This record gives sequence, structure tokens and C-alpha cells, in this order.
Amino acid sequence: MPFKTPPPTPQYSLLTFPTPHTLLVTLARPKDLNCINSTGHAELHEIWQWMDDEPSLRVGIITGQGRAFCAGADLKEWNKSTQSSEKRPPPPPSGFGGLSRRTGKKPIIAAVNGLCLGGGCEIITNTDLVIASESAFFGFPEVQRGVVAWAGALPRIVRTIGKQRAMEMVLTGRRVSAREAERWGFVNEVVVGDEEEGVVKRAVEVAVQIAANSPDAVIVSREGVKMGWEGVGAEEGTRLLVEAWEKKLNDGENIKEGLRAFVEKRKPQWVESKL
Repeated sequence: MPFKTPPPTPQYSLLTFPTPHTLLVTLARPKDLNCINSTGHAELHEIWQWMDDEPSLRVGIITGQGRAFCAGADLKEWNKSTQSSEKRPPPPPSGFGGLSRRTGKKPIIAAVNGLCLGGGCEIITNTDLVIASESAFFGFPEVQRGVVAWAGALPRIVRTIGKQRAMEMVLTGRRVSAREAERWGFVNEVVVGDEEEGVVKRAVEVAVQIAANSPDAVIVSREGVKMGWEGVGAEEGTRLLVEAWEKKLNDGENIKEGLRAFVEKRKPQWVESKL
């Protein structure tokens, strides 16, 4: 696939392109349960920025290699920094894995193939959709290690699963099963079968559905949902969305193509988004 700029070449993740408009990022430290160290955070921040800037890509997916999605921070690295004067580099502004505080413009699906703890949960709290294998489980065990989930999940998870459930997860540190997380609304869908291949296959299917739509309309619709989730009132959010995006959308080619294709009873041929 021709890209405007070449893809990053990370040390701790694998980049693949399972369909023409989809980027699949696989965390590749299976022996360490895909814990993310300082270098890994910087790499992932660069990857997601590249995806947003690359016109041919419309959807991202993140998953893990082996039996874990992500077990959180690299505690060995963290311990080393607390026991010496050698401080860890600060995290990127986009947060844990370049995702927990990300404000980027293109949607990202989490394909949770196994255990998802600490920073792993911080990642999925701020992804757009979460698809999990039946054997996956979730938790914020930070309190059991004397640390805190600093990377953005705490004020966000309450808006997804409610105060009492959020308090239960972050104050007890207990693990929540995929089925329970689905009932709570933390997970969109649970996939039965082969953990790694099955959940990624389903995530790719959903990514194809998203990528088949107008890339302009997907970007702007996502911004509208984010405004409500981030606490902006409904009317204020609508006003801000219209002011920021309506003219840009209407000036683009994809809205014209979508309406023309409807009238002509054919499939739209989208062009790369300029938003």
C-alpha cells in the first residue's frame, strides 16, 4: 500500500495492514505480558500520530501478542527509577500507549485477546470500541502496588460504567471478566473461540464496516460523540460541533459523492479525507 510517509519502525510493536484502510498494531513483548516501557510509549505515540496524518488509513486496531493484551506499565523499569536517581522519561501527552489521553481524529478499536490490567485498562477506556475474547479479563490493580492509575482512566471510566462500578474496580483492584465487562458497557462485544486470531478477525470486520463509510463523516461524527462523553452539554456540544466542522464537511468531496451515489443508486467512491 503506498503511503504519504513511510510507517514507523517500532522495536516493541508490530505494524500490519490487514485491509486497505486499516492499521493493526500488535504489542510484541509476550514474555513480559506486553507491559509497555518508556520507549514503547514514545513509539506508540508516534504510530498513532502517523496513522492520523496518513490519508489512506481510516481505522486503527490495537491488540497483544500471546496471552496478554497489556498487563500495564513495565514495573521493573518503574522500580529501577524509584530506587535510584535515574528517572523515567515523562510519558507522551497522549498518555499510556499513546492512547489513554489521546485526542486524535481517527477511530481505534481495542481487540483484547487476554489479560488487560492497569495501563492496559487505561488504554481501552479511551479507545472507541472494545472487542474482547471470552477469556479476557480486566482490572486496575494499581492500589495493590501502592501506585495510582495516573494516565487518564479514572475520570473517564466513571462516564462509561458509572460511579459505583468504577469505584469497585479501582478501589478493590479485582479482576472483571469479559462477560461482566460487556454487561457493564465497558466492552462492546465478546468473541468466543481462539483468543488472539478470533478477536482480531472480528475487530478487522468492524474496521471494514467503519472504513466503508465516508472518512469525513466518521471523523466529525466521532468528534460529536466525544464532546458528550467528555462532559459538554448536549446543546453546547452541538453548537461547537457545527461551528468547527459543518463548513469543512460541506466543502469536502465526500459529502457530495455520498449524496450523488444515493441518488444514482450506486456504492460511493470515497476520496481521502482532507479534514
